[in-house]
Amino acid sequence: MHIHILGICGTFMGGIAVLAREAGHRVTGCDANTYPPMSTQLEAQGISLTEGWDPAQTELAPDLFVVGNVVARGNPLMERILDRGLPYVSGPQWLYENVLRSRWVLAVAGTHGKTTTTAMLAWILEQGGLGPGFLVGGVPENFGVSARLPLGDSPFFVIEADEYDTSFFDKRSKFVHYHPRTAVLNNLEFDHADIFPDIVAIETQFHHLVRTIPATGLVVAGAGDSMERTLARGCWTPVERVGTPDGWHEQARGADGFDVCLGGRNYGRVAWDMVGEHSRLNALAALAAGRHAGVPVELGIAALNSFVSVKRRLEVRGTVAGVTVYDDFAHHPSAIRTTVAGLRERVGAARILAVLEPRSNTMKMGVLKDELAPSLGDAQRVFCYTAGIGWDAPAALRPLGARLTCDDDLERLAAAVASEARPGDQVLVMSNGGFGGIHQRLLNLLSQRAVT
Repeated sequence: MHIHILGICGTFMGGIAVLAREAGHRVTGCDANTYPPMSTQLEAQGISLTEGWDPAQTELAPDLFVVGNVVARGNPLMERILDRGLPYVSGPQWLYENVLRSRWVLAVAGTHGKTTTTAMLAWILEQGGLGPGFLVGGVPENFGVSARLPLGDSPFFVIEADEYDTSFFDKRSKFVHYHPRTAVLNNLEFDHADIFPDIVAIETQFHHLVRTIPATGLVVAGAGDSMERTLARGCWTPVERVGTPDGWHEQARGADGFDVCLGGRNYGRVAWDMVGEHSRLNALAALAAGRHAGVPVELGIAALNSFVSVKRRLEVRGTVAGVTVYDDFAHHPSAIRTTVAGLRERVGAARILAVLEPRSNTMKMGVLKDELAPSLGDAQRVFCYTAGIGWDAPAALRPLGARLTCDDDLERLAAAVASEARPGDQVLVMSNGGFGGIHQRLLNLLSQRAVT
C-alpha cells in the first residue's frame, strides 16, 4: 500500500512513517517546515518528502492519506482531498488499526517527561529481552530511531501518549485511540491553551484515557491535585504511585545516582549521569511499568544504568573555548524550571546563560507568561527571542532585571550571547523547534572569537 502522510516531519507523524515503511508500505509525505532530528531520520529511511501543501500531490495517487493534526481546513492539499472524496484517516487511528490493535500497549502520558520516560521504558523492555516496538516523540540515543515495530512475535509496544487533539476532524486527544494495558500518567498541568480552555478540560481527556484501561492493567501515577481529581472521577485499574513514601520513591540520592525503593524494599541503585528530580521520577515510573510487563526491577535498574537520553534533552551540541552549548526541548515554565535546576545540579556554581524561544502555541499566546520569569530564576543571564509572540516579553520578564536581554532578531541575539559567554559558562538553549539553527550559530561565533 502507498500512504502519503500530511505533516510527516512532526515527531509523531514521522514515527508513523518509519513504522509504515518497516511494515512494507510505500511511504511518502509532505510538510511545511523540516528540521532535525526528524528530517534527517526520514531521509536516512529513504522516505521521499515534498515541501509544502501543493494540491498536485494528489496526483501521486496514494491508496490512503494519513493526516497529522498540523493540517487544518483551508490547507490546499486537504481541500483537494476532500473535494475529490479521496480516502484519508488520522495518524492515531491509522496507528491503532495497523499496529496497536491486539498488542500489549504501554502508554506514557503527562504534561512533562513523556519522551524521556517512553525511551526509558522501551530500553528497559529491550534489555529485558522483550523486543518491544515503540514510538517516541524524539530520537532515543540507545536505539537511534524514533520508532520501530515489535521484534519477532513480541506483543509489546511502548508509545508516547500525547493529550493534544487527534486531527481537525477528530478533536479527542490522541491517546484515546491507543487502548493501553499499562499507562504511565507522569503529571498534569495546564498546557496547550490553543485547544484546552483550562486544566479541567485536560483532566477530562485524561479521565477518558483512564476509562479505556482494563482492570487487569496498571496505572502508574504521579502526584498533584490534578492527578488526584482525575483519578477520583473513576478508575477501574490498580494504581501504583510514584514519588510518594508509600509508592515508588528514591533514597540516598547523590552525584552518582539514587536507590530505588518500594514497599520497604531497596531494589538497588540507578547509577547514571542524568540530573534533576524529574529524571528520577521518570525513571521510577518506567521501572514500575516495566515490572508490569514482566521485567524484574533489578534488571530494569541495570537497563537504566546503560540508558542514554533522547536527543534535545540537555543534549550537548558542542564546547568551544570552554563554553558548552546545550539543546533542550523545554518550552513550558515547569519544564524550563526543572531543566535549569537539573543543569545547575550538574554544573555547580558555573554560570548558566539561558537562551529561550517561546515557540509553542501556549507560550506564543502568553497564557503562562507570568510563570516564565520565576522558572528562569536560577540562570545568571536570560536571552529571549521575541519574534512572533503576541505579548510584551520585556514587561513579563521584568522581574529578571539586568539579567534579561530580549531581541526579535536572531542574528543579534546570537551575537549578544556569544559576546558575553566566557570560559566555564553553560549556554542552555530551549525551544520546541529548530530555533533557526542558533546552536550552530553560537558555536561558530565562539570559534571565530577564539581564533581572533
